Order: sequence, then C-alpha cells, then structure tokens
Amino acid sequence: MIRIVIADDHPVVRAGIRALLEGESDIIVVGEASTPDAAVDLAGALAPELVLMDLQFGEDTTGADATRRIRALPAPPYVLVLTNYDSDGDILGAVEAGASGYLLKDAPPEDLVAAVRAAAAGESALAPAIAGRLMQRVRAPQVSLSAREIEVLQLVAAGASNAEVAARLHITDATVKSHLTHVFSKLGVASRTAAVSAARNLGVLR
Repeated sequence: MIRIVIADDHPVVRAGIRALLEGESDIIVVGEASTPDAAVDLAGALAPELVLMDLQFGEDTTGADATRRIRALPAPPYVLVLTNYDSDGDILGAVEAGASGYLLKDAPPEDLVAAVRAAAAGESALAPAIAGRLMQRVRAPQVSLSAREIEVLQLVAAGASNAEVAARLHITDATVKSHLTHVFSKLGVASRTAAVSAARNLGVLR
C-alpha cells in the first residue's frame, strides 16, 4: 500500500486529489497539509512513502523549501511535485531540492496515478513537457542560469533590493552582486529590468 500525504493550500484541490487517489486499491491518503511547515511535520510523523507537493502556498516558504527539508529527514519519503507552474526556475528548484517527479495539475488523472506509483517506487516521474524543458537546458547551457542565480533573479523580479535579496537568501551583498553580474553576462543584458524581461521571455521566470 502506498501511503501519501497531500500538501496544497487549496482544500478543494486536496479533496479532488484524495478522491482520485483513494479510488485506487493500492493507494491511501494518510494526511493533508495546507502549509509547507505542516507538510514537513506530517512527513516526519506519519512516515508516508510519498508526499504530493504543491510549489506555492501564498507565503514566503515554498514547496521546494519543504521538499528540501523532507528529503533531509532520517527516513525521508519521496516527493512528487504537482503544480501549475512550469518555469525553468520552478522545475530546477524542485528537482535540486530532491523531488523525484514533477507533474502539472492539468495532467490526465491516469498520468497522476502512474506518476504516484513511479515516484513512490523511487523512480523519476517527469511530465513529458517538463522532461523536455530539462533536456533543453542541457542542450543550451549558454543561456542556462544556476538555481541560485534564478533565486536571486526571482527576488529581483519581485522588487527586492540587493540588501533584501541578501537577507532573504542569507548571503552577502557582494555575493548578490556577483550573481547578478553572471546573470547579466549570460543573458546579454546590462540592467536588472532587462534581465528580468529576458528571463521571462526565455521561460526561466514565470
């Protein structure tokens, strides 16, 4: 039996996923979390085989943050991301945090069930479109930003100053400037605004 925790801040979404998964004879939902912190707590307390994780919860802590913490537990469950977001930054952040799979919420029900079984068995479960995006990054490394560079750029896009970015990521102002210099160089731009615009055009930022 595959024991699952569903982590999503929308009750209707959680109810729909629960109804779908519990229609399968080999899957049972043992807990639901509406925040990233609750997801981590339930992963530790209930010891499920899999956590089905959204990425955005309407707060500073993200699903990728929770995934990283869950995968650091003594006997960590696997994590399958189920989200609406398919930017390079979201995908790369989740995979680097330790997610075994990445699926979009518009996926057919049978694809979700298959991904749950694959991820719970420790296999990679990437939606075809997501796998394609990752392959594209490998084939075009000249425009590929690192996960940290994307994090910096995401905060810049949200209007954060260098000092605010440094505080949020627990790095120095000088490190932020260094990351931005690399970003400008890779994207062929000379300003923060141009970098954000270019990254959005490339699908790096949502």
